[in-house]
Amino acid sequence: MAWVVCHGVGLAFGGCSIIHPPMAAIHITDIEAAINFWRERKPSPDGITLAPEIRALAEVYALMVYHHEDQAAEKGFPPKAMDAWRTWYDTTPDTPCIAICSTSQGDAWCKGCGRSFDEVQRWTEMSPGAKRTTWRRITLSADSWRFNRYAERAAEKRQITELAATPRATAPGG
Repeated sequence: MAWVVCHGVGLAFGGCSIIHPPMAAIHITDIEAAINFWRERKPSPDGITLAPEIRALAEVYALMVYHHEDQAAEKGFPPKAMDAWRTWYDTTPDTPCIAICSTSQGDAWCKGCGRSFDEVQRWTEMSPGAKRTTWRRITLSADSWRFNRYAERAAEKRQITELAATPRATAPGG
């Protein structure tokens, strides 16, 4: 399936491009994160035994490493591993939106979050694997405002807050 995205000028001017949506897949780093999530919640009692959720995810992880794959298709993912992954997934932020959507002004790609117009429009319909694929792309590119201007402002605000909370030494007799 391919989607056509127009860049505000219409087909007659050649301003459209075909975008192939990302395959709904689960990246190996998400599986690692899910394993670590479960390791915190269900630590091994003896250093050897694994919780069922960790075992299910570890089997998928091991096969991916063995076959030199960095993604596993969401469709056909083993049910127990999917349940364990979905529990982790449910703890992650759902949308990268920062409430500054330039697609509403006609941009093909949102300057705020980095998603395409189509991804913004179809977000609620996308599967968890497709959403995580989009999150991974925008995180790796890190060129949207989510990762620069507003991230810098948030860091500055956090630093100011921390400085204000730091007790100051008083001068003798003061």
